[in-house]
Amino acid sequence: MDLELSQEQQMIKDMTRALLDEHCPIEVVREMEDDPKGYPTGLWKQMAEAGLVGLLIPESHGGGGLGLLEAALVYEELGRAMAPTPHFVSAVLSAGMLLEAGNQAQQEAWLPKIVAGNAILTPAWLEPDRGFGPEGVALAAKREGDDYLLSGVKRHVNYASAADRLIVLARSDDGIELFLVDPSSDGVELKQIRSQSGEAHYRVDLRDVRVPNSARIGAAGTGWETFAKVHQEGLVLQAAQAIGGADRCLESTVEYAKVRKQFDKPLGAFQALAHYMADASTQIEGGRVLVHEAAWNGAKGRSIARFAPMAKLFACNTYQDVTRVCAQIWGGVAFTIEYDTQMYFRRAKEMQLSWWDKPYLEELVAADVLDR
Repeated sequence: MDLELSQEQQMIKDMTRALLDEHCPIEVVREMEDDPKGYPTGLWKQMAEAGLVGLLIPESHGGGGLGLLEAALVYEELGRAMAPTPHFVSAVLSAGMLLEAGNQAQQEAWLPKIVAGNAILTPAWLEPDRGFGPEGVALAAKREGDDYLLSGVKRHVNYASAADRLIVLARSDDGIELFLVDPSSDGVELKQIRSQSGEAHYRVDLRDVRVPNSARIGAAGTGWETFAKVHQEGLVLQAAQAIGGADRCLESTVEYAKVRKQFDKPLGAFQALAHYMADASTQIEGGRVLVHEAAWNGAKGRSIARFAPMAKLFACNTYQDVTRVCAQIWGGVAFTIEYDTQMYFRRAKEMQLSWWDKPYLEELVAADVLDR
């Protein structure tokens, strides 16, 4: 694996950082915390115009047709900026499921709109008091003629109030299905719930929501296989985002340690604190290599069944560890609203718990190790 970025990859990284510096300063991030919509329209428009929204979507649907490694570079920058966007749920997971299993009509109807930033789709998969695996999907899909009736509850559905469609994971007699559901349909109720990161999360209640068979994505009973396959690539991007956030948090802490004095010496001159920062830097660089290796293998069409969960597991643990150390170096002010460290700290914890948590990721890695 060549760890040196190509000229094109470096340009993508630099362009993304410049765009976020201009359209996503920390003030915008703060404004979007617990906002019902959850993202700034101006930033989303700029990302679409720059081709970042459709980065992973093939050119035949209007996208950039780039690979997972280029996307990981973008996600590092999104993590650094704590950018509040529906990119992950819409342009990665939802678009990925349509590309993997959607029919031509579904792809033509939604993918160009996703690329242009004119439509947002988001998965509704996690349920109250249930696990992260396929056994956790219990929302009922009851067949009635040519339609299905969906009944159940989903939690932590990101950006649901701004979504044009939900991709609902439901259980039918055939197995787990994926359905495109209009959130304005009769029987759908959205309720915003507060999240640790301040991201727009919703509880979605479905009561006998009627959807036609044409709204199903893929063959009957294949929903979990589609979701899990697309989710693997998503794990790599979540890992990249975590590394970006950890890197920026440490960067600001190092700057602070150089100027903040105690006993007439800068904090960085104290060996214990210097070693904490050295360890944090080592973790970040190790995580970045693991993320890039996972992304590189994915881009080459190789299996990332082990690399993807390993990358997210290690990167999110690193993010939490680094932000904890940074908070200790900053001292009590780190947890006051006026400082940015607490924002990184909260996001680190939520990322560790979201999109397959630590125990489930460990199970995936262990299964791959033992099955070999």
